[in-house]
Amino acid sequence: MIDLTGLGALRAIGTSGSVTAAAEALGYTPSAVSQQVKRLEKQAGVPLLERVGRGVMLTRHGRHLAEEGTRLLDDLEELQTGLHRQASTVAGHVRLVAFASAVRGLVAPALPPVLHAHPGLRVSIAEREPGDAVSHVATGQADLGVAHSWGDVPLPVPDHLVRITLASDLAEVIVRRDHPLAGRAVVTPADLVGEDWVATPEGSICRQWLYRMFDGTGRLPSIAHVSLEFDSHLALVRAGLGIALIPRLGRACLGSDLTAVPVADPVPRREIIALHRVSMNDSPAIEALLAALARVGAAVIPLAGSCRAGRVMPGTPR
Repeated sequence: MIDLTGLGALRAIGTSGSVTAAAEALGYTPSAVSQQVKRLEKQAGVPLLERVGRGVMLTRHGRHLAEEGTRLLDDLEELQTGLHRQASTVAGHVRLVAFASAVRGLVAPALPPVLHAHPGLRVSIAEREPGDAVSHVATGQADLGVAHSWGDVPLPVPDHLVRITLASDLAEVIVRRDHPLAGRAVVTPADLVGEDWVATPEGSICRQWLYRMFDGTGRLPSIAHVSLEFDSHLALVRAGLGIALIPRLGRACLGSDLTAVPVADPVPRREIIALHRVSMNDSPAIEALLAALARVGAAVIPLAGSCRAGRVMPGTPR
């Protein structure tokens, strides 16, 4: 009999590329994952892993077993969610991945009411960039992902994933209150040419959108400083070192020295989306989490960046 735990470990090694990464995704120690695969090798009677330098890779037999076993694991996942649906039980362990500002502004306020209402539900959270979130859910390393998609900047989603829109998020230009643009009701990219920018790293979706925003101006934004975290962007803008385009979701209170200026032509808007596998369509746990995330997104995003956004959400246990 094929050991299902070992099969899951083998699949995780194949998708993540190492025992250590597989262990992190599955919530086990690397030693435990190695033991699981060794038991599976003994049951299968063929080698499933081979050493390559300091790492490992799946053998031909290992790849075959992982590929065929994925269908079995998906069927079992669908069976389990169907049982939970019949019993109307919101329970089990959901592995959730989300980008940083969604963890702060969406996931953190959404989870307490759900966990309080359903003691049998456990959720573990890991921060992942949108592309990585899609990959983790697609390969079974996570059950629910929260990502963002900016306008026409593509975020490819495989066919076996379900994509749900949770909320719409608006980005605004953040400047110091003594900046010449601070009093404007709205600005366009043409007004922003020549400004020094604080931006996310090259290749990130937010950086790609900033470049797209300048299409038609004949210029590129002048990137003076680079940081992955929007909180750092605010600190650099506050220090007078540039301006930044920052979405509302998860944005810290701007305080008295910063202000947000709306942008037009185009309006920088991103879609906040959730992703799960088709096999989890009937999961009451996924359904409950999606409803909570959408509810918080509708309530929090319009207030984000104001000091009011830090208030406790209704229904949240204190």
